[in-house]
Amino acid sequence: MKSDIEIAQEAELYPISEIAKTLGIAEDEIELYGRYKAKLSDEYIKRISSNDNGKLILVTAINPTPAGEGKTTTTVGLGQAFGKMGKKAIIALREPSLGPCFGLKGGAAGGGYAQVVPMEDLNLHFTGDFHAITSANNLCAALLDNHIQQGNALNVDTRNVVWKRCLDMNDRVLRNVVVGLGAKSDGYVREDHFVITVASEIMAVLCLAEDMNDLKERLGRMVVAYNTSGEPVTASDIGAVGSMAALLKDAIKPNLIQTLEHTPAIVHGGPFANIAHGCNSVRATKTALKMADYCITEAGFGADLGAEKFFDIKCREAGLKPDAAVIVATVRALKYNGGVSKENLNTEDLDALKSGISNLEKHIENIQQYGVPVIVALNAFVSDTEAETEFVRKFCEERNCEFALSTVWEHGGDGGIELAKKVLYTLENKESRFRLIYDDEAPIRDKIESVACKIYGADGVDFSASALKQMESLEKLGFGKLPVCMAKTQYSLSDDASKLGCPKKFKINVREMYVSAGAGFIVVLTGTVMTMPGLPKSPAAFRIDVDENGKITGLF
Repeated sequence: MKSDIEIAQEAELYPISEIAKTLGIAEDEIELYGRYKAKLSDEYIKRISSNDNGKLILVTAINPTPAGEGKTTTTVGLGQAFGKMGKKAIIALREPSLGPCFGLKGGAAGGGYAQVVPMEDLNLHFTGDFHAITSANNLCAALLDNHIQQGNALNVDTRNVVWKRCLDMNDRVLRNVVVGLGAKSDGYVREDHFVITVASEIMAVLCLAEDMNDLKERLGRMVVAYNTSGEPVTASDIGAVGSMAALLKDAIKPNLIQTLEHTPAIVHGGPFANIAHGCNSVRATKTALKMADYCITEAGFGADLGAEKFFDIKCREAGLKPDAAVIVATVRALKYNGGVSKENLNTEDLDALKSGISNLEKHIENIQQYGVPVIVALNAFVSDTEAETEFVRKFCEERNCEFALSTVWEHGGDGGIELAKKVLYTLENKESRFRLIYDDEAPIRDKIESVACKIYGADGVDFSASALKQMESLEKLGFGKLPVCMAKTQYSLSDDASKLGCPKKFKINVREMYVSAGAGFIVVLTGTVMTMPGLPKSPAAFRIDVDENGKITGLF
């Protein structure tokens, strides 16, 4: 089998203007970034705003192995399968971060014969959205430090600066830094921090904003520091809004590309689900719903992270109501959750499968708590045995959810026909009764405990002393009605990555929380999760290269 990048480079791409025509988009309604990428214009988005909405299908997953389990591949393959069946469908995805591209997982554009293309462009600089977000974030940081240097009229407490710089790269040495060393003119010496760009509040703001006016309002509300009286200092207070918005004027526009089988794909925004809210932009999803009969979108990592935030943050904020949810699982990941080492996942082990399938069971239960009909897609590997596949099928059907075997990695859209039929059956025969798991009016503590106990299966929550003080302060400042964005390891339902399957009798440990007032949620840091990842011992960067003709190799 060829590598993903080899398949992508050999594919015949249609000019993106031709893809746009299939959607009824005129040439002057897209802004071209070369032959195969384009942004949708504001005029086009306004023109279709009165169209009826299509069906909204969320693709999520069980807790993954470190290599991931093919959620994006399944999303892309399902969209291609709809196309094979003559259905008008569009895919709405997040943009990949450079961090994992050069870190552990390599590319993030799907895989095999279910990819979005141009794959190299998407995984690297794409249309520059992440660069714009990084620049806007760091401009805000520079303006804040300059305000302090130039007299500090707002009485910013330099011990309580909460705005962090960012970089779209896994660089652990930047987690905690000291700035302002040198001469008096070099600024005030203070501790500072970096987060990865996908954890920047500006990424969340961009992904939740409805339009430019909403974007600017959200940018203005962002808390960058506190003054010596303990009151918030915002980006608006330091005069950063206009210039940040200018940097983001193109980044707010959704990007249009295609799959290997020429299914349209909107790829826009990219917050991580373990440390941010894990969904593509509201603007992209709402636009996609107006463009096709079926919008297939994804939320990052397992359903405990991405799907929970898709429902409790994105849908709450944007008024979206999902019609169905697909949970992607693999026999390999289920056995991994049952205690099998990564080296032995290719060997049949029904006992481990029976143990590890409790993880899938919990995710099915979680989606059903939201009132959304569930379809399980078993992403097939050649090492899977018939006995293992049939065990999973029976397990799912006994729990009132449809089951389909997906072979999209190997067969593209044809390998997703069974899944597409089950999704269509579900949409036609099972009504979504979507509901949220906590109310806006609930105290912050109750919201955190709702997610921890109802979704993770925890017995309760342990708060550090500093987290309790932060929670009290946030409620006094009027932020208590905001939803919570839980930052947690993706590898376990708990906050301990070593606790696989469906752990019991554990508590979630909350060490810190802070407000993302522009995005409109409270970020809750649990366990040892980091907002700036590090590189592994043998990063994917070692295998990436470019030849004398400009052809990139090794990008997955």
